[in-house]
Amino acid sequence: MRTGLYPGTFDPVTLGHIDIIRRACALVDKLVIGVAINRDKGPLFSLEERVAMIEQICAELSEQTGTEIVVHPFENLLINCARDVGAQIIIRGLRAVADFEYEYQMVGMNRVLDNSIETVFLMAEAQHQAIASKLVKEIARLDGDVSHFVTPDVNAALIERLR
Repeated sequence: MRTGLYPGTFDPVTLGHIDIIRRACALVDKLVIGVAINRDKGPLFSLEERVAMIEQICAELSEQTGTEIVVHPFENLLINCARDVGAQIIIRGLRAVADFEYEYQMVGMNRVLDNSIETVFLMAEAQHQAIASKLVKEIARLDGDVSHFVTPDVNAALIERLR
């Protein structure tokens, strides 16, 4: 069984994240969505809220793709999380060249820590390349319409949280 780990803070989960999750399902038998507990980022949504949003979205994706999808919060090193969940592959989404530079460094460090775990990069679809959770939150804070970037449920949660 091939297990992949797609890590992130998902604050909030966007259509770009969902696109990567859907496409990652074609690569693995089991996909673990690693929800990072990153207190330094000061998330808008609690860990429990982020996990619930992703679980709701992934239940439908799992049914559509036939891939088992599990949501797993983590606070340790990414490579240790991959080991904990039995992942052979770490899946990372790329939007732009700037993402690649950071991710390239991460791969190098992770390969030193455990060279048996591969990293696979998936490029975001063109319509999702500009979407970043940070920008979605900023637009929403300033009363902008983010419905083109998130699901209706996530949009409602953003509106509720920021009003």
